[in-house]
Amino acid sequence: MNLDQGNTGFMLLTAALVLLMTPGLAFFYGGLVKAKSVISMMMMSFGAIGLIAVLWALYGYAIAFSGAGGAGFAGIDGFLGINWGQIGLSAAYDQAFNFASLEDSLGFPDLAFAGFQATFAIITVALISGAIADRAKFGSWLIFAGLWATIVYFPVASWVFNFTYDPATALFTDGGWATYGLQEAWGLGVIDFAGGTAVHINAGAAALALALVLGKRVGFGKGVSVPHNPPFVLLGAGLLWFGWFGFNAGSELAADGTAAIAFINTLAAPAAALLGWIIVEKIKDGKATSVGAASGAVAGLVAITPACAALHPFWAIVLGIIAGAICALAIDLKFKLGFDDSLDVVGIHLVGGLVGTLYLGFFATGSGLVFSGSPLQLAVQATVAFTVMIFSFVFAFLIGLAIEKTIGFRIKNEDELAGVDLVVHGEEGYVLADTK
Repeated sequence: MNLDQGNTGFMLLTAALVLLMTPGLAFFYGGLVKAKSVISMMMMSFGAIGLIAVLWALYGYAIAFSGAGGAGFAGIDGFLGINWGQIGLSAAYDQAFNFASLEDSLGFPDLAFAGFQATFAIITVALISGAIADRAKFGSWLIFAGLWATIVYFPVASWVFNFTYDPATALFTDGGWATYGLQEAWGLGVIDFAGGTAVHINAGAAALALALVLGKRVGFGKGVSVPHNPPFVLLGAGLLWFGWFGFNAGSELAADGTAAIAFINTLAAPAAALLGWIIVEKIKDGKATSVGAASGAVAGLVAITPACAALHPFWAIVLGIIAGAICALAIDLKFKLGFDDSLDVVGIHLVGGLVGTLYLGFFATGSGLVFSGSPLQLAVQATVAFTVMIFSFVFAFLIGLAIEKTIGFRIKNEDELAGVDLVVHGEEGYVLADTK
């Protein structure tokens, strides 16, 4: 037994920080919608916490991290994929199922890692909900969330996050196809330190699919719907940024120098993206807004997620400026292309995730085109990014369409106009006077 209390405490603390991101997202999204939709919007995030945490404990962890560093698409190796010997059951489970304990290699219990990764699954699902604000049934959303997590997120997490890495050789020695498989075939695996593909591109593609399935809100058009509570948006962005330090630095799985690099880049890139967004906003619209500043910071956080441990801070700042500017422009695509992504999940998470993932093909320390002269890392990054995007979009569209054609996903137009909160939840976000 090689339990390291420092690393164990680090993992538990970062897991708690990442969990805080989902309530932060609830405030961020809640402030962006109409006042009569704020409860509905925030409940989608809290519903994701309740459902995905349970599914993760039951079988999600087993699918995403099957085997001893396993390379499988899916599968259970060990009872529900968890080393139950760590919580007082017989150590024979380890031997019977050949489960490699993280305590022996990284100094913390397997359950600490399982808890950390559970919070990733939760926030990924919750991100999608922003695309269907103001018009979705809560029960249908939960059905979609459970099916999408099972069919899409858990396997994709295995592709990207399930690997064994040898720091002595800087090579993967086992894992999913996006890491170990591509390394075996092409000599390089994908660089995705904390989830640019598995989290942001994955969620953004699913959000686009659901936006198409549910259709446009009543009266959809540029300037028709404005955020009802910018202070909520700023509060949510602040909580997201705070939690994101756990998201990125915690992905090192140790309190070391790499975690420190991830931490400083998680500070610098979003700060630069905030500036990039409001500069574009000022040029386009004549004003730099608080919602724009918050959105720019989130865009920078999205873009730095895959890259936080693979960039010099200077290149992280450059990435932030680029991501903030591009995402500020990308949010108008929904008006030009005619899809109603209510809260710009596509413009921020899909586009920002693609920018950050592909940027590594050019500027990743050591293997990027600028430093190595080889386009191979860019080819690897693009292959994984677009594979995840297509896979997620197709299955999200099919799941969403099946729900819409059976029990219905979208509320009635008259209920949307009356207010989602009262119709779906029987509550109001703001009661200014007691009329009883």
